[in-house]
Amino acid sequence: MGIEQELASIAPQRETLFAIGVFDGVHLGHQYLIDKLKQRAKEQNLLSGVITFSPNPQSVLHPNTQLPQISDLKHRLSSLKELNIDLVAGLTFTPELAQLSAQEFVALLKKCVKLRGLIVGPDFALGRGREGNAQVLRTLGQEMAFTLETVPPFTIDGETVSSTLIRQALAQGDMTKVKKFMGRHFSISAKVVSADKRGRVLGFPTANLDINQGQVLPHDGVYASVTHVDGKQFASASNVGIRPTFGGDDKRTVETYLLNYEGNLYDKELVVGFVDKLRDEQCFTSPQELTAQIEKDIERVRTIIARELK
Repeated sequence: MGIEQELASIAPQRETLFAIGVFDGVHLGHQYLIDKLKQRAKEQNLLSGVITFSPNPQSVLHPNTQLPQISDLKHRLSSLKELNIDLVAGLTFTPELAQLSAQEFVALLKKCVKLRGLIVGPDFALGRGREGNAQVLRTLGQEMAFTLETVPPFTIDGETVSSTLIRQALAQGDMTKVKKFMGRHFSISAKVVSADKRGRVLGFPTANLDINQGQVLPHDGVYASVTHVDGKQFASASNVGIRPTFGGDDKRTVETYLLNYEGNLYDKELVVGFVDKLRDEQCFTSPQELTAQIEKDIERVRTIIARELK
């Protein structure tokens, strides 16, 4: 499906005020922008709309420097819809789209999705070579009859909330900072797949998750987490890393042990929310030493998650 066909399929019922971008993680900065979008749309009797791109434009424009995603398109769309926006749509970012000028892209928005205005952040730009910055879009708006409003950055403790800073905090295992910027715990969603079953042998059967290659992960280590499955939530201990005690390879894995869960998790979809880092991943001298440490980890998980779920 081409760009115009994708846009035409959105089909808003009346003129719409849009925010456009990747919105990776749908963090508090994004939510601040979207609150402004909804407020202005209500004031002007317009629909509020968000268009998000997939894949991330950076992966198309710079294919040799893949940017790990905080949330995939499915969960981004779900998070955006939870914000009570009138219209949420995903648009495929292709080399063809990347070559459109700012004027050409805006013309398509006017034609296909009844664009009446844009709400953007201070560094927003669209079109070939990011030519469509705020100044250019404001001029185009005068020529093509749409409005432009620039929303100032959203800051916490003097830092501008951004997907980049969240990735940096994840790389450091700083889940407190991640939650502060996202407004919720960082989570991943994945299906449980079969593995070597070493956890079962140790007495702690873990669910091994089939993680998308482009998914950003926290720093290697053990985390107190909350896992959702079948409409229920469980305290859990989650490990991110290469499992060095068992001769791990370069492939990073995620496995989680659900406390007080009974049943078979194989092939189920889990959502694991990372609450707090317990320790770095370690190489133990024996399975017995590892088992003793896991028991200590689980006791800490009980304390942390009991406090979290109060």
